[in-house]
Amino acid sequence: MNKADLVDQVAARTGQTKVAVAASIEAAMEVIIDTVAESESVTLSGFGTFEPRERKARTGRNPRTGDAVPIPPRTVPSFRPGNSFKAAVE
Repeated sequence: MNKADLVDQVAARTGQTKVAVAASIEAAMEVIIDTVAESESVTLSGFGTFEPRERKARTGRNPRTGDAVPIPPRTVPSFRPGNSFKAAVE
């Protein structure tokens, strides 16, 4: 399912227009992205938690030459599903 399919499904369930649903979904995604980018987490009860995670610095390998390449530490986005989400998928 892509974003257009999601918009179609939500519009069908709520009776709202696709334009209104698309704007709502886009706004929610922007808020989640902005919040996680500010090193905070977003918890949606029953769904899950979006949070930033720190990756430590490490040494990688260049696959062509085999040389060691330093990989700097960085922050990456992460999603941890909630219990009811996990139960629904099982």
